[in-house]
Amino acid sequence: VTPALIVAITVATIGSFQFGYNTGVINAPEMIIKEFVNNTLKSKKNAPPSEMSLTSLWSLSVAIFSVGGMIGSFSVGLFVNRFGRRNSMLIVNLLAVTGGCLMGLCKVAESVEMLILGRLVIGLFCGLCTGFVPMYIGEISPTALRGAFGTLNQLGIIVGILVAQIFGLEFILGSEALWPVLLGFTILPAVLQSAALPFCPESPRFLLINRKEEENATGSEYPSHFRIFKYAGVREPIYATVGAGVVNTIFTAVSLFLVERAGRRTLHMIGLGGMAFCSLLMTVSLLLKDDHNGMSFVCIGAILVFVGPRPVAMAVAGCSNWTSNFLVGLLFPSYYLGPYVFIVFTGFLVTFLIFTFFKVPETRGRTFEDITRAFEGQAHGADRSGKEGVVEMNSIEPAKETTTSV
Repeated sequence: VTPALIVAITVATIGSFQFGYNTGVINAPEMIIKEFVNNTLKSKKNAPPSEMSLTSLWSLSVAIFSVGGMIGSFSVGLFVNRFGRRNSMLIVNLLAVTGGCLMGLCKVAESVEMLILGRLVIGLFCGLCTGFVPMYIGEISPTALRGAFGTLNQLGIIVGILVAQIFGLEFILGSEALWPVLLGFTILPAVLQSAALPFCPESPRFLLINRKEEENATGSEYPSHFRIFKYAGVREPIYATVGAGVVNTIFTAVSLFLVERAGRRTLHMIGLGGMAFCSLLMTVSLLLKDDHNGMSFVCIGAILVFVGPRPVAMAVAGCSNWTSNFLVGLLFPSYYLGPYVFIVFTGFLVTFLIFTFFKVPETRGRTFEDITRAFEGQAHGADRSGKEGVVEMNSIEPAKETTTSV
């Protein structure tokens, strides 16, 4: 591990921070932005919009972010294969600046359209970042530390959400006068990252595969917590939301030290099982909250635990994530299902837990080549036998690790 490696990873995780920040920033000033939309439409049409129109425009403002993310995630390969991982991160910061300007100036321009367009552009930027950042970090990290360094991507996202929640407090930037600054703040990290990226190395894997520079090969996701807490009867949901963000940040940091010890598969299964249990616990607490005041605190505890602790493949995974975000943001069925809404998540989590147990291999301490050969061998074996099974990583000896430096 060299200082240059640490600097490169830190600069890259600014992109993760941007994703987290823009995911959470829209929640705290919700009522203020709705009032802006209402007043803007009223002044243009000389009549206040209907409640349905106002709700639809707000839902569009939230969900359009995920639409941009879906488009961006599918475009990852177009950028990284042509421009490289580092240069791609540098280029797309133009989108962050553009989106930030649109959102930050929408109040001055009295334009709801600028707000929605800005959310779309910033979503496109974040969708690209969700592919660029983990790919770059994974390819410049030593194999033995790839899992730990890879977790920094998630840590950046969580820190971004937490910062957005804190900045969104009314006495900071979540006021009627400063909410455009809150949304436009995303410009600052983009400028800082653009200034630092030229001093970071390109991915050695990209240089080897795409440019044949062999000598360089050895150098290297809602419904907001705010709404859930509010529905649960918490008097000050904004502070409970910040508390959830703090817990999320702490346990993501803890996972940095666990991922190479316990393994990704084991930790993933523990997380899925824990979230499934907490979803059931939230269902029970929401059902009983009107009869028992203490159930609001049970819901808070469940939330705190619930959120705690390659180009084509990355595009598919990213698009799945963004599609789910879009559907949940637009169609979250709390109105129809009430306290039973988390049963839906419980069902998915149990399904994912079973799938992970039977189908997902452990990749701890394995190089990209080891993992690829294991999947290729499994595919050939399945073709010959007509059967499918979990990929056995233990059947392949790890490649002899070479020293990685940046």
